[in-house]
Amino acid sequence: MKQVIVTSKNPAKIAAVEAAFYDAFPDTLFTFTGVSVASGVAEQPMTEQETYAGACNRVRHAKAEYEGDFYVGVEAGLDGQHTFAWMMIDDGTTQGEARSASLPLPPEALDALHQGEELGDVMDRMFATENVKQKGGAIGMLTGHRLTRSSVYHQALIMALIPFMHPHLYR
Repeated sequence: MKQVIVTSKNPAKIAAVEAAFYDAFPDTLFTFTGVSVASGVAEQPMTEQETYAGACNRVRHAKAEYEGDFYVGVEAGLDGQHTFAWMMIDDGTTQGEARSASLPLPPEALDALHQGEELGDVMDRMFATENVKQKGGAIGMLTGHRLTRSSVYHQALIMALIPFMHPHLYR
């Protein structure tokens, strides 16, 4: 059984990782463990570069602290007026990475983020919800639940798994 270390305890992120791994490797048994590790960036990354660094740092810290076959870093952040996430997957010899689709944010949300708030808190206030970041996320709220954080992350995670699905093409 392969051990997958997910560098988050957020149920939406863990669910996306589980779904992607089983879609990519349907005949492999996995266990998934969510862990809390430092990203080394702000709680709300404000640039594409900071978001990428956060995903990489989470994987690096998890590899130093936990024993696993795969390490998965998922870091959400901003790129201009959009929110998105970087996916980083590492098995010790191969790395895969992909960026999720971008979601345009309302001006009110962007203003709040630039004032230092986190997106989940902003969405909770704008939509009168609680803990949206562990449910459908801003993606769910803004798409009327046509998409969710997990569904959008799932697609990017599948893309990040491509080097593991076709290792002969990525050596």
